[in-house]
Amino acid sequence: MIAMPTRNDFTRRTTRRSALTLLALLGLVTGGSACAQSGPLQDLDTFPRGKLQISVGKKQVDFDIWVADTPERQSQGLMFVRSLPEQRGMLFVHESPKPIGMWMKNTYIPLDMVFIDSQGHIQQIVAQTTPHSLETIRSNQPALAVLEIGGGEAQRLGLKPGQRVRHPAFAKR
Repeated sequence: MIAMPTRNDFTRRTTRRSALTLLALLGLVTGGSACAQSGPLQDLDTFPRGKLQISVGKKQVDFDIWVADTPERQSQGLMFVRSLPEQRGMLFVHESPKPIGMWMKNTYIPLDMVFIDSQGHIQQIVAQTTPHSLETIRSNQPALAVLEIGGGEAQRLGLKPGQRVRHPAFAKR
């Protein structure tokens, strides 16, 4: 005689399997941006650095940025960073515009996520993201890049959709 699993056993296994499948697929569904960190962490000093400007009215706001230019750097992002000075951030640039999804796993500080189109204009700002959250933060439209800056900084600086972002990633478009 074969023992049949109880409803509770079936529900528990199905729930666990569904959760694992969901986590495994999350990277595929979100275009890879919300993947968990794989491999060893890279020191941020090894990331390429650069400057980025945003036109805010008649003034220019300058940022010192790290560039997440590889899948490994993009999956690490600002994970484990404990503080971020003003006008400092990380730029995630993709090969072409696409729906972008990101999460805050292992991110200790709130961030503002500034989604940028292929022409170098701010499309959308998601402010004050929740540290350690696995909730996916999505672009409303296909975007080419995301600038992550300290939480609340977009509002403090007056950043808004439509403003022009200047960086070499947008110059060739």
